[in-house]
Amino acid sequence: MSRDPEQAERLRVDFCGLDFQTPIVLLSGCVGFGDEYTRVVGFSHAEVGAVCLKGTTAQPRLGNPPHRVYETPAGMLNAIGLQNPGVDHVVEEILPTLDFTETRFIANVSGSTIEEYVRVTERFDDSPIDAIEINISCPNVKAGGVAFGNDPDMSARVVEACRKVTRKPLITKLSPNQTDIAENARRCIEAGTDAFAAINTLMGMAIDIESRTPVLGNDQGGLSGPAIKPVALLKVHQVYQVARPHGIPIIGQGGVTTPEDAIEFLIAGATAVGVGTALFYDPLVCRTINDGILDYLDRHGLATVGQLTGTLVRNDEGTCCA
Repeated sequence: MSRDPEQAERLRVDFCGLDFQTPIVLLSGCVGFGDEYTRVVGFSHAEVGAVCLKGTTAQPRLGNPPHRVYETPAGMLNAIGLQNPGVDHVVEEILPTLDFTETRFIANVSGSTIEEYVRVTERFDDSPIDAIEINISCPNVKAGGVAFGNDPDMSARVVEACRKVTRKPLITKLSPNQTDIAENARRCIEAGTDAFAAINTLMGMAIDIESRTPVLGNDQGGLSGPAIKPVALLKVHQVYQVARPHGIPIIGQGGVTTPEDAIEFLIAGATAVGVGTALFYDPLVCRTINDGILDYLDRHGLATVGQLTGTLVRNDEGTCCA
């Protein structure tokens, strides 16, 4: 069922100069390279502002040994290990199959070294992709396995290097597994990022008590879903304090399953809202979320979804961000 044109216009947001027809972004790793998800009966691109493609590396990767996914109370652990066919295959074989008139498509760049991030970013720059998300939560092999995203200096170096090889909007995906996410965001802004995605998954573990072994083949994995939403909201709010003076938009993500969840992220400072784990049990949840946002706008006398961003009223200071 198509939405009334006037209502559809109220959901539009500007994200780094890109016109998102709704504030919803389908998150990397949850929808493959686009086609896997859009084949779901009842899916409509009209409900989605952008689709973030699966994490891509310079060379093909087989990923981690099984088990790779494990359901937890109010969430899910995953340790896929960046299985992908490599950037050349994605650019040459997959991107030509996507309809860029239906929605925006964002590439997700991953790497084990700064050189690999640069190589993949440069390849996507010479493609029809709309924007590039750099996932700085991957292991840094040269530094002994420390994640780039947990070190502000390394984060800034990755962003600066990628900024030099692309003119496309650059979105930095921030890790929550660090001491000061706001300081990391500040350094990434100085290095040239255009936007943020906050947050990536929290690290977690599950144990088989009979065998006394980790359930996941990689021992640990990323925790997503409703369990991490309170953490994600706080991180988005913290990043927004740094990003707002520079006009840097944020994709708020982490446990969004309802319209109320999405509205919370917008109020905390997000311009767009990522949906991921919820798609596994409700593939058509985007329609429900958008309808709920429109209902909220009506009830609060707001013309557009953009008027919600950063409107949190703190208990001690009055309106803290508007």
